[in-house]
Formats: sequence, C-alpha cells, structure tokens
Amino acid sequence: MTLRLPDSGAETSPDGRRHAPSAARNAAPILAMLRTELPPQGRLLEIAAGTGQHAAEFSAALPQIDWQPTDVNPDNLASITAWRATAGPNLRAPVVLDATRPDWSADWPNQDAILIVNLLHLIPAPAVETLLDQAARALSPSGVLLIYGPFLRDGLATSDGDAAFHASLQAQDPAIGYKDLASVTARLASYGLTTTAQPMPANNLMLVARR
Repeated sequence: MTLRLPDSGAETSPDGRRHAPSAARNAAPILAMLRTELPPQGRLLEIAAGTGQHAAEFSAALPQIDWQPTDVNPDNLASITAWRATAGPNLRAPVVLDATRPDWSADWPNQDAILIVNLLHLIPAPAVETLLDQAARALSPSGVLLIYGPFLRDGLATSDGDAAFHASLQAQDPAIGYKDLASVTARLASYGLTTTAQPMPANNLMLVARR
C-alpha cells in the first residue's frame, strides 16, 4: 500500500535527485542536534534515508562521520545515489535494509550512531518494537540512537495539524499513525536505553537514547 503523504509529489532533478520539501525544512534543526549529540567520529547508520537529501547534507557537514544510508524501498536508492554524487567520500553507497525485520542488527553491529527520521508514525506498533529492539542491539556500547518525528503526548496530538495528519494516516491504515512518547521511551528503556526528548520545530521531537 502506498501512503498519501505531504511529500508524495517530491520533485526530481534531471540528474535523478528527488527533493522532498519536508526534508529541506527540517534539515537545519536536525543537523544542529547531530552536531551536539554525535561522537567526534565514528560510524552512523541512517534508516529510511528516503530521497537521500539528509544523507548528502549531513555527511558533508560532518566529514568525520562514516555515513551509511539505507532504505527499505529499492526504488529510493537511485535518488540517494544521485545525491551521493554531490557529497564527500564519507557518504557510502546506499543499501536496502528492512529495519522492521528481526535480526537485522547482526548484519550491522557496533554502530556509533543510528538515525531514524520520520518513520515511526508510518509503520505499525509491532514493527516499531522490532525496529527499536534491533537498533538497540546494533549500537556500540557507547552508541547513540536518534529518532526524529511527531509523537503523541499522553495519547494526544499537540496541534490541530498533527491531529489531522494522524487521522489521515489512520484512515489509510488503522495500524499506523503517531506513537505515544511515553510508550516509545518505555520500550527503549526495556532495551537498556535511557532517552531524553528534545523539542524541535513544528511540534516534533528528537529522541536521544543511550545506554
């Protein structure tokens, strides 16, 4: 099932780079958080890299980070590869990864950082549990898991716009939609991670989880 999302009509440049407006809007605040939370150097696994805009921009701004973009959709790899042509040598070639599949962490051990942007609200709760469990397993002992996106607080949306988007997602698939912040942080705690929630623009949050 293809979801109808605000960026579903992302424009494509002649060189194959797709441009998603939301990725352009949230890049600066996410990068500012990465500068604060990432280690001085190391390996980062990006899950659901989408168009590849973030991978190119963030890896160029953080040349000490070995950046590995992944996506579940093979069709997205062409755009990520096109964006890679504009980036530095620390941006690796994209690969297909279904991060909701059990045991994927065995193939990606000892990550210094894992970044997940705008994914949790697009997948069912059981898939979120698998994703978080495997991400926790893939982290190095001192690694950090960074999760950006919209969340419910005490079961409620924080704005009319968020409530409308949450409702539109559930109308397309009742199994998806915004996840509750307390539920996600409790799940991360069960995997041995302590989480802080940093406020971001447009009522979004950046969850920063460490052992």
